[in-house]
Amino acid sequence: MSLSILALNCTLKPEGSSSTQKLLELVLAEFGPACRHEIVRVAALDIKPGVSSDEGDGDAWPELRRKIVAADILLIGSPIWLGQPSSVAKRVLERMDAFLDETDDANRTPAYGKVAAVVVVGNEDGAHHVSAELYQALVDVGFTIPAGGPSYWVGEAMGDVDFLDLEEIPEKTATTNRMLARNAEHLAGLLANSAYPGY
Repeated sequence: MSLSILALNCTLKPEGSSSTQKLLELVLAEFGPACRHEIVRVAALDIKPGVSSDEGDGDAWPELRRKIVAADILLIGSPIWLGQPSSVAKRVLERMDAFLDETDDANRTPAYGKVAAVVVVGNEDGAHHVSAELYQALVDVGFTIPAGGPSYWVGEAMGDVDFLDLEEIPEKTATTNRMLARNAEHLAGLLANSAYPGY
C-alpha cells in the first residue's frame, strides 16, 4: 500500500544544518519503498500565532494544514530547549487546535485515521517529557499513536556534541528508528482500510 508521510522539522533554524533534520531523515529511510515523504522546515514558513485554520494575510498555515490533512502519517521532529519542545513545535500544535472545531458528521476531526509519531533530539535530558507533551496534543486533536514510542537521541548533559556531529549512529537509535517506521506504517495501513466509526 502506498502511504504518504509528512515530516515537520521544528528546529528553530529556518535554514542550514540541523540535528532534527538528520534524525528525521534516518527515520524516513526506514519506511518501506511504497511510502512517499516530504520534510517541511516549519521555521522557514510564516506560521502566524493563533488557533484557527487561517490567521489572515501572509499566514502560511493553511497550505501546511492542507499537507498535514492529506498525509497518512505525520512525523513531528523537535529539538529539546530548556526541557521543552521547541516553540516552533508548540506553534504547530496550537494551530492544530482548530481541528477540534472542524469535525465531520460523526464528530471526527481531520486527524482521525491519521498516524502521528515523534522524534526528539537534544543535548540535555528531557526527551520523554518533550515526546509526552507532543503526543498528548496529537492524540487530543485525533491522531493515532503507534506502539513503541518516539525515537530520540540525547547527548551528555551540558555537553557540546550534537547529533548532527556523530560519526556513527548509536545502534539503539537505529533500532528505534526501524521500529517507529514499521509500526507507524503498519498502523496507517490498518486505519486506511478501517476508519474510526465516530459517533
